[in-house]
Amino acid sequence: MAEKKKQHHLLLVASPLQSHINQCFNLAKHLTSSTGAAVTFSTTVYGHRRMFPSISVPQQEVNDGLITFKPFSDGFDVHGYQPESMDVKEYITALRTNGQRTLSTLVKDLAAGGRPVTCIIRAPFLEWVVDVAGEHGVPSVLYWIQAATAFITYYHFFHGFESIIRTHSVDPLFTIQLPGLQPLQIKDLPSFLTETSDNSPYAFFIDSFRELFQVLKRDVAVLMNSLTALETEALALVLSQRLKVFAVGSCPLASPGNMFKEDEKKYMEWLDTKEEGSVVYISFGSLSVMKKEQILEMVKGLKESKSPYLWVVRKDNKEKELLDIEGEEGDHDGNGMVVEWCSQVKVLAHRAVGCFVTHCGWNSILESLACGVPMVCVPQWNDQGMNAKLVESLWGCGVRSEINGDGVVKGEELVRCLESVMGDGEKGVEIRTKAKYVER
Repeated sequence: MAEKKKQHHLLLVASPLQSHINQCFNLAKHLTSSTGAAVTFSTTVYGHRRMFPSISVPQQEVNDGLITFKPFSDGFDVHGYQPESMDVKEYITALRTNGQRTLSTLVKDLAAGGRPVTCIIRAPFLEWVVDVAGEHGVPSVLYWIQAATAFITYYHFFHGFESIIRTHSVDPLFTIQLPGLQPLQIKDLPSFLTETSDNSPYAFFIDSFRELFQVLKRDVAVLMNSLTALETEALALVLSQRLKVFAVGSCPLASPGNMFKEDEKKYMEWLDTKEEGSVVYISFGSLSVMKKEQILEMVKGLKESKSPYLWVVRKDNKEKELLDIEGEEGDHDGNGMVVEWCSQVKVLAHRAVGCFVTHCGWNSILESLACGVPMVCVPQWNDQGMNAKLVESLWGCGVRSEINGDGVVKGEELVRCLESVMGDGEKGVEIRTKAKYVER
């Protein structure tokens, strides 16, 4: 009798960030359905508790029938990382020290329970996971959760272009030609590449990316949350660097548990009352915080545009910046609704949504593409400027807003962008058509 084929058991490790968790969960679902492998999903205890607030024990294992959720500890199980009281670099150091030890214990416990791990997959900024994999004699794989274009841009930065980019980092309009890519301006590059001040709280991220590319030499492969149809040239460029890369992008799914409590306002029912393609959906994601000036300009532009809108303003942003104008947005003739959090995929898939004003996080970009919704791009930092470039120049399914000297999109500029995307003119029709038929 032929020996029964051994089932693989994949351990997927993610940082306790909503965007990382969403993408890693989608990958986990994709892997269980396409390969039949068993998957254990692991983030920090604090992140695990926020995903599953009803569990009685912080480290309680959860199983949804296909995926097992089992956390590791970063040493901040109760309150998580608190940016107001701890330097981000100190936290990353603690995450590495505590995470390496507790994740190793988790791998041992899984083996002892008859579920030995056969491969560990990690999201970026968790390079210490490679050492855990080596300790237990299993292969490791990187899951790249940004665009392939961003990946090859980082690669070129560390392979010959660091000096010229740093030299011109303060000139947002300086154009640079990276091999195989369309010309890019400094403002299009990931912001970490142009952060030259050692005093910046984000300066150390460039060292993290440098470590990522050094560690890649020890990885089996790289999984990319993209599709060949979306980034044909960029993926070909990555493959040309003799890296084992697999594009594994798929239609976004619902997260198993939001780290933010969904607003109790009946926003889906409100959308049901609106005409098809009429609503402006606005969200700057789970990390970006709008300045008070930006909120005021956003209100000004929305009033002038007269378009109905659904606007996500997180509680942590709302309490600090929106309290004094809550009355204004509430008195907008019933034309708008502000919520603290919502199911973004459900909103984008609703027939009433005609435009997405987005910070251009990669997860939001993919969700908008999957739902065929055109975008007004308001990039903030990280890879978002590059994503905006892809939306406007490569796919043509949106426009990038202009900012003033303080980094704020003025109300009149928002009106211009909304008209470009949602108006009856030739440009608006073209953008909406491309949004619906971008290959994905």
